[in-house]
Amino acid sequence: MLRILHDTKYDFVGAWKTAAGLTAAWILIGLVASGIRGIDWSTEFTGGTLIEVHFASPQTAGEIRTAVDAAGYRGAEIQQFGPATDYTIRAHPRAGSESTAGEATTREIEGSLKQRFGQGVTIARSEFVGPRVGAELRRNAVIALLISFIVTMAYLAIRFEWRFGLAAILSSMHDVLATIAFIALMRIEVSLTVVAAILTVLGYSMNDTIIIFDRVRENLKKQRKEAFREVLNRSINETLPRSVLTHVTTTAATLALLLFGGEVIKPFAWVMTFGIVMGTFSSIYVAGIILLWIETRWPKGPGDKATARALAAERRPEPRAAQTAAR
Repeated sequence: MLRILHDTKYDFVGAWKTAAGLTAAWILIGLVASGIRGIDWSTEFTGGTLIEVHFASPQTAGEIRTAVDAAGYRGAEIQQFGPATDYTIRAHPRAGSESTAGEATTREIEGSLKQRFGQGVTIARSEFVGPRVGAELRRNAVIALLISFIVTMAYLAIRFEWRFGLAAILSSMHDVLATIAFIALMRIEVSLTVVAAILTVLGYSMNDTIIIFDRVRENLKKQRKEAFREVLNRSINETLPRSVLTHVTTTAATLALLLFGGEVIKPFAWVMTFGIVMGTFSSIYVAGIILLWIETRWPKGPGDKATARALAAERRPEPRAAQTAAR
């Protein structure tokens, strides 16, 4: 049987300040970027017509925009994907034409493109979503995220005591914020597929956190006199081989989708790949550290109060007189 990272003694808890600083900076930068540039919502949420166009020869976004403006659809979003011959065009319907906007918009833009670039223009795909449908899908996506949190909280309330449950919930909230920051920085278009990826990442991260917390609970029963910091560190090290093997295999699958899955599946693969890394990180340096802080602040029993006082004493600097005497 393959055994890797067996009997390791890494001090994961000791690096919590560096980890906290890095993740806080990442989330702050991402949220600022999303506030300045906004989130790229797909036509599934905003409504409009999405057209994928293939040209016989490379073109520029400026030339394509001129042709789309000539068709009467000013302000359309034009983006290259893959080679310089493939573009996506997102156009909002004109007032009073919502009912036939999909077919009419595609036909008018295709005619304008062929008039400017010749017959070497092929419409690879065309989709239309009405404004009401887009608003409903956006509302349903938010409801799905809220339901996932509620179900997770109910499960944790049954499975663990409140200390473990609170740490896991805060860790999940961290994962959502970090993923939103990643989406904003990478300019990933938010679609139903991306929402599905976020929900999958939440479940994946929660599973990893629960496995570590289960081992913490087992070790607390075995070593009641051991400091909680040491129990947490040992539990993370003991679950490390399982975590590494699981994350490597899942990352290989998402990287395969990212490299060979095509443009349609790339947003999902990007979010999943990032989510696996962030889920591993948060299970150790967010959920674990929050649990340590809760146990230190609100110890469970008299024995734990002594442990909390010992941990607090370790963090306090030595008196100057004691330092001088030591010298």
